[in-house]
Amino acid sequence: MTTHLKFLLTLLLIVTASRLSAEETTASKLEKDIPYRSETGLDDYAKRQCRVDIFTPAKKGFATVVWFHGGGLEGGDKKIPDYLMHNGYAVVSANYRHSPHVKAPVYLEDAAAAVAWTFANIEKYGGDPDKIFVSGHSAGGYLTSMLVLDKRWLKPHGIDPNDLAGAIPHSGQTLTHFTIRKERGLGRETGVADDLAPLHHVRQDTPPLLLTTGDRDLEIAFRYEENALLFKMLESIKHPDVELYELQGFDHGNMVQPGVLLMTKFINKHTKDD
Repeated sequence: MTTHLKFLLTLLLIVTASRLSAEETTASKLEKDIPYRSETGLDDYAKRQCRVDIFTPAKKGFATVVWFHGGGLEGGDKKIPDYLMHNGYAVVSANYRHSPHVKAPVYLEDAAAAVAWTFANIEKYGGDPDKIFVSGHSAGGYLTSMLVLDKRWLKPHGIDPNDLAGAIPHSGQTLTHFTIRKERGLGRETGVADDLAPLHHVRQDTPPLLLTTGDRDLEIAFRYEENALLFKMLESIKHPDVELYELQGFDHGNMVQPGVLLMTKFINKHTKDD
């Protein structure tokens, strides 16, 4: 990536936004607070958190991104920012329960349930269930990586991660998440890569993967290096379709918007033949 990347991505964002037609913008639709878990035994906190907002474009047969927000697994919200809308695909933005109200692996189970809801329902919104991608930023990137690499979370819903069209974790941890370490009484400086680490579940046969991070000198410590390690491990076992981008000049917080530009290009690439 060149030193001019920040300028070029900003310019691309402006050009992309300018191409939005009035018809696309006005015919699109946003629905909020749809429950994705309804089984008996859910407490009030689960009923409040286990909901999605869904933005759908005007066209039919669209691709869909299931989006998980950041917040360290301890906070955050499912609000869909403008830069995630009007890109030609739907966005299902999912809340999930947070630590310390719950502990691992509850938020992974919630994330899997949100993906399962999308598979079960996106067709009636006009989407194509064969074009479902998973993505998210920071903690949401961690959830994304775990769902696509570790088959056990989607399995109870009768879904294989390989049913996904692709996954795009933005600046996600690939070690065991530091909040999970905190729940165990461990500090951030204690590196762990057990069965709740994406690195523990590297396999060759995942759907296409796009890994993005901010500038290694501006990011959260080791965030680029963790993703570079995951990339190298996948590359070493000859994964057929994995990419890694370091967004120079962007930090952990502001890398999301240019990351979404790369995600949109990635989604178009993997749905262009349909």
